[in-house]
Parts: sequence; C-alpha cells; structure tokens
Amino acid sequence: MRTFINAEDIGNIKQALDEAQEIKNNRFKYQSLGKNKTLMIIFFNNSLRTRLSTQKAAINLGMNVIVLDVNAGAWKLETERGVIMDGDKSEHLLEAIPVMGCYCDMIGIRSFAGLTDREYDYAETVLNQFIKYSGRPVFAMETATVHPLQAFADLITIEEYKQKARPKVVLSWAPHCRSLPQAVPNSFAQWMNAADVNQIITQPKGYELDPKFVGNARVEYNQMKALEGADFVYAKNWSCPGVTNPADYGKIISKDMSWTIDAKHMAVTNNGKFMHCLPVRRGLIVTDDVIESPNSLVIPEAANREISASVVIKRMLQSL
Repeated sequence: MRTFINAEDIGNIKQALDEAQEIKNNRFKYQSLGKNKTLMIIFFNNSLRTRLSTQKAAINLGMNVIVLDVNAGAWKLETERGVIMDGDKSEHLLEAIPVMGCYCDMIGIRSFAGLTDREYDYAETVLNQFIKYSGRPVFAMETATVHPLQAFADLITIEEYKQKARPKVVLSWAPHCRSLPQAVPNSFAQWMNAADVNQIITQPKGYELDPKFVGNARVEYNQMKALEGADFVYAKNWSCPGVTNPADYGKIISKDMSWTIDAKHMAVTNNGKFMHCLPVRRGLIVTDDVIESPNSLVIPEAANREISASVVIKRMLQSL
C-alpha cells in the first residue's frame, strides 16, 4: 500500500478489521517491521489525537518518528504554483517536499481545507503534491476532504460494540460556531458505505455532502425520524459543502440548536451509542448528559485511533 486516502485503499474491510483486532491483542507483534525506518508526520494544522496516536502506532512498530509543525519553527511554505514569492513564505512546497522525502521512509500529511475555494480543496492540491514529489508512501492524517484514519477507527469501534450483524448507523449534522471542513463526515460516510451497516445521513437543507462520499447512504432531512431505532449516532458539524449552491461553500448557513444531540434525541434510538471524533463543543454538538453517559463511545473511539494507524503503517512498511 503506497497511499492511504480513501476506503478502497484498505482493501477488504473484513480483513482490515481482523488485522486491527490482531494488533489490538498484541500492539508490538510487528515491531521488527519498522526497525531502522523513519516516519515523518507533517502538520499544517493543529492536532491532538492524530499526532499522539500516529506517533504511538509508529513507535509500536519499531519506527523512528520525525514530527514537523509547518507553522511553528519551519519556514512558511508556499503551496501555489506561478506566484511571485515576495510575501512571508520563504520556501516553496515543491522544493521542500523532495527534501523531506530524503529524511524518511514514509510520510503522513495533515492539511485542512481552506474553505474558500472548493475546486482547490476538493482537488486535494497539497496532499497530491506530496504523493507526486516525495517519492515516499503517503497517508492522510486529515486533508481538505478526508480523514480516513478517523473513519477506520470509527468502524473498528462500531464492530466492537455492535449488538447485531447489520446495525443502523446515523451520521447527524449538529450546529457549531465556526466553519468546519467536511473531511470527517465525508470519510465516515464513505467507510460506512464500504462496511455492512444501514447508514442514514441527516442534515438541514443545503448541507448535502458530495455524492461521491454519500454513495448508497440514505439522506433524511428530518433528524428525529432518522434517529428512530439507531444503534449508533455519530454527531458532527460541517460547513456548507457547496454541492447545491457553490457560492455557499464553507459557509455556516444554519445554527439551528434543535439539531444538538440531547437526551430527547437519544430517547428515540435503540439504546444508541453516541460517537464523535473529538474535540467536541459541548452544548453545541452534544449535551453534557449524553457525552458523559454510559452509552458514549468517544473515549474508546479515540483509543482506536492508535489501532487504525497501526494497521495502515504496518501495511505501508510491508510494501517498502
């Protein structure tokens, strides 16, 4: 495996889940794979779970890890072609990328959407430059449009906690005070489509995700109707994806607090488990009583980030 971006990159989902369980049972089983190998993880944006879990996974596999915070201590990097670099950016990504590749065997990239230019974001401009010019295997640690390590961890968590073979999984939009990218819901929808679950996506009008990620999922605009009988409720905010109205891309077009997941919402589920990728804005996305309830999976879900990263890095090491 040379790249890890979308669900299809992992191959057979059942095999990937079996591998995740194997690693969870013995996190150091494949420690020899990473001996004398170096992972470089590059952050254009802030991180807590992704940074810690990816480092831990690489260490479990015997790797050395270099962490680069692009905006804290490194030269500011220009990402656009054809510009006159007379501003505050001292180095172009096209020189920086092959240099980075000289110092490592594998690269992880975290680079969020700018939320101003849909075409630029959805072309995955930064990520694809690393794939093209680094000469190294590259995996996504949340990019402009996807967060596959999170979605894989979400699926591992659902597999561990499901009470029936084909659970009902609801991805629900929730309000937020800031414009957030669509990467997490995009990947969650994509991975649930690849898995054997009954998926419903619910959001207000205008927040429709890109069809290539929605796939076969059913879309329901009535949130309470969507939540009826749900086994898992995945709450997440995203800004307008600009599918129906490109001019609204990246904008907040609703702050309807009736979409906040509270006890009333969870009461219509099938004793549903609450999920969120974290960090979460309490009182906006979810109420305290729901996220602190015994049915909240946010901590086990976060813990499984180490496992999803371990499977991905292991497979990339095996491809070197």
